[in-house]
Amino acid sequence: MGDKIESKLLAKEANVNTIPGFDGVVETPDQAVEVANDIGYPVMLKASAGGGGKGMRIAWNDDETREGFRLSSQEAAASFGDDRLLVEKFIDNPRHIEIQVLADSHGNTIYLNERECSIQRRNQKVIEEAPSTFLDEATRQAMGNQAVSLARAVDYKSAGTVEFLVDSKRNFYFLEMNTRLQVEHPITECITGVDLVQEMIRVAKGHTLRYTQDDIPINGWAIESRVYAEDPYKSFGLPSIGHLHRYSEPLHLDKVRVDSGIKEGSEISMYYDPMISKLVTYGATREEALAIMEKALDTYIIRGVTHNISLLQDVIANPRFISGDISTKFLQEEYPEGFSGWKLDQREETNLKAVAGCLYILNQFKAQRFTNQTRVPPTPVSWDQSKLSVFIDGQRQDIVVQMNDAGGKVNINGETLDVDISWSAAQDVITPSVNDTTLCLQVISCDTAGNIQLQYKGTIFTLNVMQQEAANLQALMPEKVKPDMSKEVVSPMPGKLHTLHVQVGDSVGEGQEVCVVEAMKMHNSLFSSREGKVKAVHFVEGDSIAEEDIILELE
Repeated sequence: MGDKIESKLLAKEANVNTIPGFDGVVETPDQAVEVANDIGYPVMLKASAGGGGKGMRIAWNDDETREGFRLSSQEAAASFGDDRLLVEKFIDNPRHIEIQVLADSHGNTIYLNERECSIQRRNQKVIEEAPSTFLDEATRQAMGNQAVSLARAVDYKSAGTVEFLVDSKRNFYFLEMNTRLQVEHPITECITGVDLVQEMIRVAKGHTLRYTQDDIPINGWAIESRVYAEDPYKSFGLPSIGHLHRYSEPLHLDKVRVDSGIKEGSEISMYYDPMISKLVTYGATREEALAIMEKALDTYIIRGVTHNISLLQDVIANPRFISGDISTKFLQEEYPEGFSGWKLDQREETNLKAVAGCLYILNQFKAQRFTNQTRVPPTPVSWDQSKLSVFIDGQRQDIVVQMNDAGGKVNINGETLDVDISWSAAQDVITPSVNDTTLCLQVISCDTAGNIQLQYKGTIFTLNVMQQEAANLQALMPEKVKPDMSKEVVSPMPGKLHTLHVQVGDSVGEGQEVCVVEAMKMHNSLFSSREGKVKAVHFVEGDSIAEEDIILELE
């Protein structure tokens, strides 16, 4: 069942619904194009031996089929040592829903309900939940029965997962069977009370299942967020590497489970999958599970690598996600121009400015009160009243801050905000209240020059605070001219230069692929942003490259 071609044939024999496609290996790009035209576009090219979303490409025309064949076969060879591909019909706007099965060596096989896995990027899951908001009991039972039939057809003995694509009318089609424990298995454990790992070990020892189908409940709701070491602002997540110099999981909260294989001080390298952990929350209702997830993401401390918590926070707060109106195209549809972080409304922005103003005063006041210090700073801040300017996204806001031991009063646009200061900027997480609103923030940095970075809803916001006199002078400073980067092809991630298509002296066109970078087993094409002649190439195939390394230059 680990081979997608063989498993599809077996599924047909077991009367399991399958996706229309070519039941064999496509050997060449030309054959892939021929098969795609027979099936009808769009099609999906996928690695026969694959899993985890690697070696998969969607094609909408002949050119994309040829390119997809090349990249998918390369990726499959790198990930699985097997470059065989199959082609099948792509089901547009589907949901990805899978059924957990459990079978012993005594003829007993059951299904443990479904998991909704439709929030994906690059065909890899990002957020999963159990049960699905979409399935009714009749569809759940039909999918479960087919999954059980398939497991029995191959005499399966263990925990496994049968994955389906489900269209808008609840028609479902077999995708693949994963003959292993899945990343997202904890959410099934949460709603059924069945310890899947323990049952796998019992089955391997020859014991009979302790459960029948009637023993499997749906008790509450569970959500899993995959926390990745990657930059969500680059194609929803290009890999990030580094050392976790600060790391703390949100295990102080009830109904939270974190499965991880790292700790503070661990290194995230470019050679393995970028997943840091599986963050699971659960509750009596979906609303409760989502509310706990929001708190858990807010208080998850990760320093040293870029992470995707901002994307996770944005998705679970999205009205469409909350309503359950999702598909595997959710991210592309909701962020057609790419993800850019949490969008502050006017009240949120005002609250962050108020907190930043108080942080600046506290930091400046602390810097002015060293023991035995006799020299007074040239422009000391006033505890009683300070006129400050706060910059965010280049926009200036003048504020007045008054501090006392009880807290701060911040005047912004004629509105007075009360900010409590019963916290320290040295804390990993601070929860200042602004009037009647309590914020959950992480202070990423705060220096005496007024450069403050606050993480809110997973997104890091940079605020620059200075005295108004300094802001007036800064307005007179000339702007730094941004360098022209159009002549350079820069790596957006750390990795290995897998393929180089050009050399010095070659002419390239705008949008032409010039190289392929491999990072964490994924292949990423890089393109020229303009026409020109290659002036210099700084790496050769097989070289390791860092993020923002210049791979080649044009004249």
